[in-house]
Amino acid sequence: MHSNFQTFRFAIIITLVCSLLLAAAATLLKPRQVENVKLDIKKNILKSAGITNPDTELTREDIQALYSKNIDECVIDHQGATVEGKTPSDIDPRANSGLMALYQWKEGDNIKAYIIPISGKGLWSTIYGYLAVEPDGETVRGITFYQHGETPGLGGEIEKKWFTDSFVGKKFINSEGKLVSVSIVRGKIKDKVPESEFYHNVDGISGATLTGRGVTKFLKENLKMYDSYFKVVRDAQKGAVNG
Repeated sequence: MHSNFQTFRFAIIITLVCSLLLAAAATLLKPRQVENVKLDIKKNILKSAGITNPDTELTREDIQALYSKNIDECVIDHQGATVEGKTPSDIDPRANSGLMALYQWKEGDNIKAYIIPISGKGLWSTIYGYLAVEPDGETVRGITFYQHGETPGLGGEIEKKWFTDSFVGKKFINSEGKLVSVSIVRGKIKDKVPESEFYHNVDGISGATLTGRGVTKFLKENLKMYDSYFKVVRDAQKGAVNG
């Protein structure tokens, strides 16, 4: 009996000590984890715009320096107007505030690309990424999918360079100026859509039809949210050409 009591007491003490150590570690590491998340977001914004090469290893300092040098952070509303005095970190994702994050790659006064966050349901998970748009407000410059729980080797292929590269140069606006987005077809676009539609579609991933459908759906939904802003961009481009 005495032996059993000693054993239980020892087990309880060890459990308490381990719990305290884990809680302390989680608390101490929390700031570092938050910083890593912010750094990963910056890395993907740079990657989507083509500012960094995915094959090049960058230090934390490199990423921070490139981001500070090239990216301006903005907040816009659903009418496409810039909200002064706010940055993306001020947006509460739990509140339906009508505010949206927008990032601009600038060289001096020239805008090289617009970058917007994209997210939505795939097959098994919520997929997060960034879409970079050319200064014309209608052409994809690049795309990343950096966080998801899709099946490795199938839906998980969305993060691979061979797949994301297929979006580059695609148009999400048709010849009439209407939003059509970019769709992932099942199979090859040359077998599925007429040549005139090639600019609005990309090849699907074998065995990942449902993931492709999810990406197609939320990409259009996300672009619809920014449609008013990109209309302003396109109108300004037309005005500059006509002027």
